[in-house]
Amino acid sequence: MMQHRIEQIKDRCVVGIKANMTIQTIQQETGNLARQFMPRRHEVASRVGKLVFSIQNYGNLKMKDVTPQTRFEKWLGVEVSNINHIPEGMETFILEAGTYAVFSYKGSIEDFPKSRQYIFQEWLPNSMYQLDNRAHFEELSENYSKDLQNTEEDIWIPIKKRS
Repeated sequence: MMQHRIEQIKDRCVVGIKANMTIQTIQQETGNLARQFMPRRHEVASRVGKLVFSIQNYGNLKMKDVTPQTRFEKWLGVEVSNINHIPEGMETFILEAGTYAVFSYKGSIEDFPKSRQYIFQEWLPNSMYQLDNRAHFEELSENYSKDLQNTEEDIWIPIKKRS
């Protein structure tokens, strides 16, 4: 069982790089995105903190409709205090204010899907919450990609009280 906490956030502005991908291609394509963004992350001015954000933006899709072939936006970026300077080839994304269930994950990248399965198939259905239609994201340390056997990240799932 994973430990979790419930958090409220205000809008958070992220500057980064995005790509369209599917659940089937996410591992390979996220690696490609990381190779584009990580060497350039220091170009981002007005940075807040040291974390890197890995964002899945499903738009208006309902999670029950997402299949391994469904295309969605994947972002890698860093939080900023303002958007006065955006490096060439990068864009802004707003993580919308709201309530999130935050799960702390420690382990290998291979075991990560089991944790997502626990969140969506065990924790969520048995909680007083339902998914909210906002982006999902993970907060990663800057040296995240160095050791894929011992990763640590916080998984942020957008939720709202059941209606």
